[in-house]
Amino acid sequence: MIKAETTIRVRYAETDQMGYVYYGNYATYYEVGRVALMKSIGMSYKELEDSGIMMPVLDYKIKYYKPAFYDDELTLVTYLKQLPKARITFNYEMFNLKGEKINEGETTLVFVNESGRPVAAPEYFQKNIAPYFS
Repeated sequence: MIKAETTIRVRYAETDQMGYVYYGNYATYYEVGRVALMKSIGMSYKELEDSGIMMPVLDYKIKYYKPAFYDDELTLVTYLKQLPKARITFNYEMFNLKGEKINEGETTLVFVNESGRPVAAPEYFQKNIAPYFS
């Protein structure tokens, strides 16, 4: 399993009229977590894209427990619990400064080639990630 932690400060523009973080912004926060996790293992989306591999989101799930507000500092923990094949699933837990879990979620992305066809995770990607699952 791989785990990466990221801190996010809520900007005013990310809140709705009630002062809560607008629900759609959590998808962006989760993307920040995915990028941080990839960087923590020496990989990047750019590297994959430059090799002709894209990773569109196939599925997105989130469960909310508490709202987040303007200027809150949030901690996002991103997990990769299984070795990817043609799909890669990221799990998330988000906490406020009090340590309260405010949401948890999951995204599944699929590796596709330049023509949009699903493919296996590239060999160099698998080799880079395998030590975390031995």
